[in-house]
Amino acid sequence: MDNEKVLLIDGNSIAFRAFFALHQQLESFVSHEGLHTNAIYGFNTMLDKVLSDINPDKALVAFDAGKVTFRTKKFSEYKSGRKKTPSEFLEQIPFIKDLINAYGIKTYELKNYEADDIIGTIANKADLNGDKVTIVTGDRDLTQLVNDDITVAITKKGVSEIEYYTPKHIQNKYGIKPDQIVDLKGLMGDKSDNYPGVTGIGEKTAIKLLQKYSNIDNLYNSLNELKTSKMKEHLIADRDNAFLSKDLATIRKDAPIDIGLDELNYLGKDTNKLIKLYRKIDFKSFLSKLDTVNINSSTPKTSFIELTSKNLDLLDELSDHVVFRIELDNTNYHLANIIGFAIGDKNHCFVSCNDELLFDKKIINILENELIEKSTFNLKEEYVALNKKGIHINGVSFDLLLVSYLLNTRNNSLDFGQIVKEYGYFDIKNDEDIYGKKDNYIVPEKKELLTHLAQKINVIFNLRGILLSKLNDNNQLSLYQNIELPLAIVLSKMEIRGIKVDAQLLVDMDKEFSLTLEQLSSEIYNLAGEKFNINSPKQLGNILFEKLQLPVIKKTKTGYSTSVDVLKKLSPQAPIIDQILNYRELKKLQSTYLEGLLKDIHSDGKVHTRYQQTLTQTGRLSSVDPNLQNIPVQTEQGRLIRKAFIPSTPDRKIVSFDYSQIELRVLAHITGDKALQNAFINDEDIHTATAKKIFKLSNDDVVTPLMRRQAKATNFGIVYGISDYGLSENLGISRKQAKEFINTYFEEYPEVYNYTLSIVDQAREKGFVETITHRRRYLTDINSKNFNLRSFAERTAMNTPIQGSAADIIKIAMINVEKAIKQENLKTRMLLQIHDELIFEAPNDELDKIENLVPKIMDSAVKLSVPLKVECAYGKSWFDAKK
Repeated sequence: MDNEKVLLIDGNSIAFRAFFALHQQLESFVSHEGLHTNAIYGFNTMLDKVLSDINPDKALVAFDAGKVTFRTKKFSEYKSGRKKTPSEFLEQIPFIKDLINAYGIKTYELKNYEADDIIGTIANKADLNGDKVTIVTGDRDLTQLVNDDITVAITKKGVSEIEYYTPKHIQNKYGIKPDQIVDLKGLMGDKSDNYPGVTGIGEKTAIKLLQKYSNIDNLYNSLNELKTSKMKEHLIADRDNAFLSKDLATIRKDAPIDIGLDELNYLGKDTNKLIKLYRKIDFKSFLSKLDTVNINSSTPKTSFIELTSKNLDLLDELSDHVVFRIELDNTNYHLANIIGFAIGDKNHCFVSCNDELLFDKKIINILENELIEKSTFNLKEEYVALNKKGIHINGVSFDLLLVSYLLNTRNNSLDFGQIVKEYGYFDIKNDEDIYGKKDNYIVPEKKELLTHLAQKINVIFNLRGILLSKLNDNNQLSLYQNIELPLAIVLSKMEIRGIKVDAQLLVDMDKEFSLTLEQLSSEIYNLAGEKFNINSPKQLGNILFEKLQLPVIKKTKTGYSTSVDVLKKLSPQAPIIDQILNYRELKKLQSTYLEGLLKDIHSDGKVHTRYQQTLTQTGRLSSVDPNLQNIPVQTEQGRLIRKAFIPSTPDRKIVSFDYSQIELRVLAHITGDKALQNAFINDEDIHTATAKKIFKLSNDDVVTPLMRRQAKATNFGIVYGISDYGLSENLGISRKQAKEFINTYFEEYPEVYNYTLSIVDQAREKGFVETITHRRRYLTDINSKNFNLRSFAERTAMNTPIQGSAADIIKIAMINVEKAIKQENLKTRMLLQIHDELIFEAPNDELDKIENLVPKIMDSAVKLSVPLKVECAYGKSWFDAKK
């Protein structure tokens, strides 16, 4: 039959695109049998879309038969630069083929040929038969097949969007015709497929040449017309490469296939096969879409009642356990407006986009009543946003964001839709799809907004029991209920309080920095012998390595490397290097911490950072808008920025309480090493004690500052699972000497060494490691065949229990301190947490009280086999509150 619609799919290309589009969520797409399913899911999504759009009469999915083809025989380096295919991808290919078969579509592969050649041959036959062909791929090479009856659909954003290439589209996009694509490839080569092209000719130059000469043959027949230039020299020298590359890029239309168009009839879905497959790989959302069978669906209900001022009495029907959720118009909830909210229970779902209703007594009573149990998503965000309206939410017992994070710290997105996909809710749109990205936020139509809200609260309700049960199975309920959930409230209050910033001091520092930068620039220009853009790595590289002839340490794709580590190695060889390093450091401080902080000051004269409670793999907190945990303390100029952080009133002081060497104390506790424990029990300087052991000194021998520094680096290096190479780089010593330091360390602290072996073995067996509170970190690469991936996972296994336990301890301390301050009815307020340090603002008449109270609470947060030690200091600014 003529004029049929033929669909041809590049199987390998689409599967790869699907795999890497969802690579960040790789561990979220795992079946109950341990099969990774992200590529299968993406492929299924693509099939549904293109079958719906095209409604084909005939269909085929072509796959590569293997790595050896007629192209590799012509050019042995063809595709040789590609990384080894991940096993997590390869294990999904058989299931993708089963999926295609269940959809009623044939698959085909041909020895010595690629999927492109199969598609090219069948497309050509269909074209000659008068059919309309659509080719779906992620590879633009196939666009060479485009004509009036053949369209190539290129997948974008993984497989979620499709760009259709027609002759007109190719002309508008590139300025050439489809049949010139192979000539384009011949000239510019292809890094992905690893064939060369002509040296120095990129896409833009190649297109200009083809617009003038039409193809490679005409170009080479007209070389005499070209002016003498580097390009002409390269064209002459690389003539063979150009024609070889064109040949390699040319898709064959005469591959010896043994399948005809009459065998490609699209049969439609085989529901029984799909049900069997979907159940095997846990695709609940796709199961729910099969209309012909009654299946328990994970798709959330979307029915709801819109709340208005006239029907608020309906809220009386709610039970004593409700689900609540608000939507905001900004990711920074300190600045955001509420654009909608939803409240419901098992049988009710009420939604509204009128935030004024939140002031109704019925709603306030529900939100503030501790006896009404509540479930939500992102309690901290809601606490702060509602606090702006004078509403104080109480009684929250389930926070889906926190629980999901504890169950899998890699599932650390703040996007509701992305998170719940781990639990089978694939039909929930990501917030980004609803509202757009951060800089292009758009409030959607009312119906879409209310539907999105209704789906969210239904999902929260459905997942509550399931996820709390999983926490209980993991022995993590206490971690959630006694640490993370109460901590969310503590952090909310800290964020609301904020910390005052002396804006004028920052402005004055900015001016001083600008003057210093001008002076440094003049000195650098004098040493270089000319003016240049110091901020340009390319110009700086030319000055250092071409004009000044400094030795080249490392090169990048764009030229000479001028990274900090490179410059530090060159520092002894030229005085200009130190000036450049000073310039860079000062420039970063100015742009990031002076100008940056000034932008983040709110109308109350304070900065209100946002603590990210569900981001890091170890459980440590991080902060944004502004990031107060990265203010440099290694340099005097960096430390001076802390002078801008001051009390809110003159009769108060900034007070700092800092855990001393908490990670090393945790290391001593976890490993049970007696020598390490005794050093802390006897209140020795741990770095001096380690130096004596590493350098085999007697108790009477003097430890030099250099020895102590090297011992300190070794101590903390062990905590972070450092290698001899890493330690040698940190200390500027040989790898041999670094290895000796590490070996001696393990000899002197044998239980630390035993711990590094046992924790890695445990990780291999269980697939995860834990902190002292049972916070888990899953290590998917711990048994990887890839040495680098496996080694990183092993180091992670060693340091996560230590870093994570330290994080647990300070979180417990924060909760207990906040509680004690309230019980003692003090006016002191906790403002910041910076790694192992807690920052307070205290009235002068409470200084003695808290100087005694807070350390007692902090050093008793948990009971370790070694004492915890807390150092205290206070002053008129954060800078002064340091000993």
